[in-house]
Amino acid sequence: MTQSDIDGKITVFLADDNLIVREGVRALLALEPDIEIVGVAGDYDGLVNGASETNPQVVITDIRMPPNFQREGIDAAKEVRKRHPGTAIVILSQYDDPEYVTSLLKEEDASGFGYLLKDRIAEEDQLAQAVREVAAGGSKLDPKIVSALVNPVSSDGGLSKAEEDLLNLIAEGRPIKGIAAAQRSTPGAVSEAVEALFLKIAKEASSGASGALRRLRMLHQAIVEREEQGESLSRLLPGGIAEKLRAAGGKVGETERLTVSVVMSDIRGYTTIAEHTDCGVLARLLNAHRAEMNRAIIAAGGTVMQFVGDAVMAVFGAPFPYDDHCDKALAAAMAMHRYQAAVNEQWASDGLPQFGLGIGITTGDVAAALLGSDERLEYTVVGDTVNLSQRLQQWAEPGQTVLSEATYKGLTTPVDAEALAPAMVKGRDTAVVAFKLLDAAWRNAET
Repeated sequence: MTQSDIDGKITVFLADDNLIVREGVRALLALEPDIEIVGVAGDYDGLVNGASETNPQVVITDIRMPPNFQREGIDAAKEVRKRHPGTAIVILSQYDDPEYVTSLLKEEDASGFGYLLKDRIAEEDQLAQAVREVAAGGSKLDPKIVSALVNPVSSDGGLSKAEEDLLNLIAEGRPIKGIAAAQRSTPGAVSEAVEALFLKIAKEASSGASGALRRLRMLHQAIVEREEQGESLSRLLPGGIAEKLRAAGGKVGETERLTVSVVMSDIRGYTTIAEHTDCGVLARLLNAHRAEMNRAIIAAGGTVMQFVGDAVMAVFGAPFPYDDHCDKALAAAMAMHRYQAAVNEQWASDGLPQFGLGIGITTGDVAAALLGSDERLEYTVVGDTVNLSQRLQQWAEPGQTVLSEATYKGLTTPVDAEALAPAMVKGRDTAVVAFKLLDAAWRNAET
């Protein structure tokens, strides 16, 4: 039993992140001889931990507090009542929105619960009366909240059906062009409508309209969910692709036709190396190899599409199209040879096997798509251009790069290359014309 229990005082723990409000409420309650403040806090953790230590009869809390300024006060109040059943709660808020009340009441017994508006707590000792009422097991709601609960429609500011539909499209994360297509309108008209809608909601929110506040929370939640989705995509997809998908509103299965250059590399004699190398050592060698290949490709402006065993596939000109993809693909291939040669020197001094790369580069049209499911996603490019790159890399000896005719002709700067005799490759009905880059080209290129 505490001294306050002996004195017959109601113990109160107060939480609000605003120091001025917190101290103002403390001063207001200090005038009451039967109420004692036993602790204060400014965030979720401070409230939960402080209430556990002081075991107050009543907790008074704001709704929005650090760290995220969402509904930490309500969540903390629920946690306190979970840990200490019977603790009374008084919510202080600037929002006359019944949603906050119902979110607490739907999981809590209404006894020992109060909800007051901050701008009215000094009127007729409302706060002190609420503390006494909830401490005795009763409830206390601000009259404006009662009115909103009884007549929810009348308090919900007026958006037309068209405005509500537009708001829902925005909340779904649709871009302006996507909304325009859905509404059979123009991007300019949609942009003006969105601006007007936001101004209307902002005006309603500034006047305290509960419907406007609900809509703003919906938009905020949509933004949060979209950012979380983007973070998940960024972990699953190659660099740049997640950003494009979020910006363009792309969906799983949708395809885009692009003209790109594809780089395919393979380690010559890998099967023999794997046979004679400890698997743990082999894994470290592959990891080092892939890191260097990734560095070379990204530095040249490409996107690493796949690491499959000892093979590496990269694309230039996707997901973001650009004209000089042939030049960048060749620059990447040269860098891949140089970087691997540098690694080989270190491995040789350590008595480790060395990797010799064969690289094929092709240029042409592909279909780019995000394929898979919610559990596994893969951004990929498919088409004859991709298949041919696989065949051409098989023509390359260690340290060599073979270019398709389209790639060779697409270069803006001539390179020393040897024209190969037209030859058939698996899966094609016509002979393929290709060019083999001379070894000196990549060895003499800038590092």
